[in-house]
Amino acid sequence: MYTLGVDVGSSSVKASLVNVETGKCVATTFFPKTEAKIIAVNPGWAEQDPEMWWENLKLSVNSIMKESGANPAEVKAIGISYQMHGLVCVDKNQQVLRPSIIWCDSRAVPYGQKAFETIGQEKCLSHLLNSPGNFTASKLAWVKENEPQIFEKIYKIMLPGDFIAMKMTDVISTTASGLSEGMMWDFAENKVAKFLLDYYGIPEAFIPEIKPTFSEQGQLTSKAAAELGLKEGTPVTYRGGDQPNNALSLNVFNPGEIASTAGTSGVVYGVNGTVDYDPKSRVNTFAHVNHTAKDVRCGVLLCVNGTGILNSWIKRNIAPEGISYNEMNDLAAKAPIGSAGLSVLPFGNGAERMLENREINCSIRGLNFNVHSKHHIVRAAQEGIVFSFKYGIDIMKEMGMNVSKIHAGHANMFLSPIFRDTLAGVTGAVIELYDTDGSVGAAKGAGMGAGIYKDNNEAFATLEKLDVIEPNQSKAQEYADAYAKWKYRLEKSMSK
Repeated sequence: MYTLGVDVGSSSVKASLVNVETGKCVATTFFPKTEAKIIAVNPGWAEQDPEMWWENLKLSVNSIMKESGANPAEVKAIGISYQMHGLVCVDKNQQVLRPSIIWCDSRAVPYGQKAFETIGQEKCLSHLLNSPGNFTASKLAWVKENEPQIFEKIYKIMLPGDFIAMKMTDVISTTASGLSEGMMWDFAENKVAKFLLDYYGIPEAFIPEIKPTFSEQGQLTSKAAAELGLKEGTPVTYRGGDQPNNALSLNVFNPGEIASTAGTSGVVYGVNGTVDYDPKSRVNTFAHVNHTAKDVRCGVLLCVNGTGILNSWIKRNIAPEGISYNEMNDLAAKAPIGSAGLSVLPFGNGAERMLENREINCSIRGLNFNVHSKHHIVRAAQEGIVFSFKYGIDIMKEMGMNVSKIHAGHANMFLSPIFRDTLAGVTGAVIELYDTDGSVGAAKGAGMGAGIYKDNNEAFATLEKLDVIEPNQSKAQEYADAYAKWKYRLEKSMSK
């Protein structure tokens, strides 16, 4: 018996087949093999054709079914993970009306800011837990004003995962968790955020039927089953945005538990047991995959844009030519904790929400020509990334979150011993590294939604822990001093 998970990203669509009895992934792949096309008609715009996601999903699922040799009748449930905040508009015939405006498109920023100011900060934060910002509802407001001929044809709006579920089942539906990602869920009223829709002039009828995150959300149609190489009637039983789903993949479900990733950008995602928000909106709060009005589980998301992208820039421009990332880590290890007084502020990838949407760019502080060399810069860059995580984690602590353990996949920046040791040392948190990914997590989520697993502990009983990094108490003061110097330089930079 198997469950299938798909992860619809902006770079590729990944699929994994998980054996329920062993809990192991038996086949996995992704398409396209080169990065998927993002349409940028104007600066700051980012769109994708939703049908491209479906085509790549078909390639991925067909490939793993062929590779595994699994009987389609043995695939008992399907789970979907997807890129958050995207907007898909369809007409009454389920035809896509325009390319999807995806998560990294910034055209709706002024719409969200005006809504925040007009409706009022207290109302937005207490009901949405965030500013309307550049999220899905604001993207739709842009369509209404700039493409009225498209807007008038809209039957339903969807998030990317909702679109994939529709293609599989012919059922148009969404989840409360998904609506919260788009600023369309009212936490105070526990219903669709009608006050924001009314402000934007968006009919509530545009919102699809709301289904529980873990539930039967439709069954594969004969057409979809034929295209995917699966059995007609196979149920879709789970869907979640990529960051909540990453937390699920790492078995992060309860208050105080933290999941982190550190790829091009970095994310710290913690579960809070109360409905709360940051009054400065420096972190985002969404409904976690297991949130209900009775059992509150809110996902607090910290995103740092300048993470792995800084490390790769250092590799291309500072480190010796031809060096590998492992060799770069060895080079950084030659420098002491604190990089002999050198600090790197890693904010060179656009405005940072954590810094109240300031765009301060990346800078090197404290450089001494008589002291510092390449190995100091390489280490200071990694430390700067970690210190930005610490700065954001402190915001989460202000919201009442206790960060004592961080779950992460064994990938990207978490492959660096300096990154891991610094993060444990400066936060005091234990770091646990696991062998998993989003598509495998979606497959486990599908098993939970179908009742194959009784709960998350059973679903993730076979989750393989690869390493545990304990804070080095003997070096805690060195890490604290280095962070204090970095924080002072950051706040001095922001005060200009």
